[in-house]
Amino acid sequence: MAVIEIKQVAKNFGAFTALHSVDLTIADQEFMVLLGASGCGKTTLLRIIAGLETPTAGEVWIGGRRVDHLPPRERGIAMVFQNYAVFPHLTVFENIAFGLRMKKMDQAEVTRRVTRTAELMHIEQLLKRYSGELSGGQRQRVAVARALAMEPDVILMDEPLSNLDALLRLEMRAELKGVLAESNTTTIYVTHDQVEAMSLADRISVMNGGRIVQAANPVEVYRNPAARFVGSFIGNPPMNFLTATPVGPGKWQVAGQTYDGPHAQAAEFAVRPEDLHPADHGLPAEVRVVEPLGPHTLVTTTVAGQPFRAVLESTLMPRPGDVIHLAPVPDRIRWFDPATQTALC
Repeated sequence: MAVIEIKQVAKNFGAFTALHSVDLTIADQEFMVLLGASGCGKTTLLRIIAGLETPTAGEVWIGGRRVDHLPPRERGIAMVFQNYAVFPHLTVFENIAFGLRMKKMDQAEVTRRVTRTAELMHIEQLLKRYSGELSGGQRQRVAVARALAMEPDVILMDEPLSNLDALLRLEMRAELKGVLAESNTTTIYVTHDQVEAMSLADRISVMNGGRIVQAANPVEVYRNPAARFVGSFIGNPPMNFLTATPVGPGKWQVAGQTYDGPHAQAAEFAVRPEDLHPADHGLPAEVRVVEPLGPHTLVTTTVAGQPFRAVLESTLMPRPGDVIHLAPVPDRIRWFDPATQTALC
């Protein structure tokens, strides 16, 4: 069992606080993605779990054992880095076998593990080549195979696909998800790419300013953001936000339209661009930019003086200067507290 428990972990770099008392539990064999913008603390947290950084406060437990005082080699982990970190003077076979050799495993077991993981990553035909003869995608497969060959309790991945082109990232995402599920390891994956996070994760921990803002499955994070930041960060394009004015108990006026909402003193209206559709009565939106994107049309408008985007059917092509009316799907409207920036409902 490789349950990972992060207990009130904090990290200071001088006067700067990178992590603020983070608590997180990752289940055995779960695929957890740490998602956030640069500087949010996700890589610092990963490095603390790996043993490459020492926490200022707090504890790290893996498999029921406290490990924050142990060196990386004693934590039962393997790590895959952004820059591949394959050895150019070794063949693919010896790159994958490197950690096994360090553990002084016998040759038969080394061969078994290298062969198995190479087959999992579809690089068995490359075992005799040197890394200088490989493409970036092939080198990343070697790095993942090397980690898997160690049969670790936990695999930590720090933006491992960011150096690959878009098509190769798509291919590798699909393979990684299947391979890691088959390997029965607990995985923590760091990325700033929300598409990677949504497609790979069992759960996503969205980080901002050294804190975990929300930890939930991808659909929950997308549909029910716990904070305004999550709604503004997740989604392409992100959520729209509009000022709301109370007009009665649980009634709010937004750009001249009245909606049912929370019983609160103040609220901000939010809706995703894909949850809008043209209607006879809706939010009056002045079209600014129209972007045909094949399966749909992205329309950037202004509503009540604020930027507002809608994803419409590809057959709909309004022109800049037009005024259209956009109606939100009622059960997809979200409300946030303007003071705390947290979700009201």
